[in-house]
Amino acid sequence: MSRAFVKEDGNDLAPLPDLPVSPHPNYVTPRGLAALTARLQATQARLAALRARKDRLDRLPEAAAERDIRYLETRLRSAILIDPASLPLTEMAFGLRVVVRDDLGRQVTYEITGADEADARHGRIAPHAPLARALIGAHRGDKVIWQRPAGEVSLTILDILHADPQPDPPT
Repeated sequence: MSRAFVKEDGNDLAPLPDLPVSPHPNYVTPRGLAALTARLQATQARLAALRARKDRLDRLPEAAAERDIRYLETRLRSAILIDPASLPLTEMAFGLRVVVRDDLGRQVTYEITGADEADARHGRIAPHAPLARALIGAHRGDKVIWQRPAGEVSLTILDILHADPQPDPPT
């Protein structure tokens, strides 16, 4: 067999490039901080299990876990914790929920959370998203304009609430 097809050095995989980190301040809720910490612990456990495999020919899963750990550690180091439970409900702010009505009469609830916690399925939006920027600082009864690529949407603020501090159930 030709030696050209045999890799002899043991370091067959360089570290994967780091995941991009948002340039925005890393505001987090207590729920978001707990979720980041849990993700880091789960990824560290996954890496330990990968390293314990007898057959470690494919090192890509290990490199991916190492990259994910670097990302999560960076996000945890830069986290700026804001506890929304201490915020008044007079003005929309980071960590609070808002109930809005659009021009068609539909009511929707949004929550402004950290970027790592943002999740459209749960109505969670990052603070630098256009919708969040339109909502921050608004009061009950205010009309805000959400600038979307598809056009403007007018939203009326119906209520401002504290968010549920509990983590979401696993899906």
